[in-house]
Amino acid sequence: MNTAPTPSQEAAAERFARRVSARLTDGSQDLPYDISERLRASRMQALARRKVLAPVRAPARASAPVVLAGGSSASLGAGGGEGNTWWNALVSAVPLIALVVGLFFISTVQDEFGANEIAEVDAALLTDELPPEAYSDPGFVQFLKTAAQNH
Repeated sequence: MNTAPTPSQEAAAERFARRVSARLTDGSQDLPYDISERLRASRMQALARRKVLAPVRAPARASAPVVLAGGSSASLGAGGGEGNTWWNALVSAVPLIALVVGLFFISTVQDEFGANEIAEVDAALLTDELPPEAYSDPGFVQFLKTAAQNH
């Protein structure tokens, strides 16, 4: 899909810009000096930016054009023919699928690790002969964990 403006659209945009510029110039005659100087500096910056961005137009059938958008960011476009859209969608979905599978794997491993930890504590509680006061001690679970690691 080609979204480049046609020459007639560019000419209409140029005419509109000239009319707006003329109207702004007429209205700026009554402004104080400091404001008119700031406006002049802004116009010069806008013209310089337009001159820099004008030659950066990519051809219509580039394989992967880099589109500069607003300064320091860039994005890659999907060029080429129209018949490879399903392939582009499939390739674009691969990182998302890998992320979902990775998150599922991490969740499963964490759940299993937590269940094993609880099972070890329960086994230690059931096999030891301890007074009932030991079960209410806040450091008892930590004691069981360190004792299980030492054996």
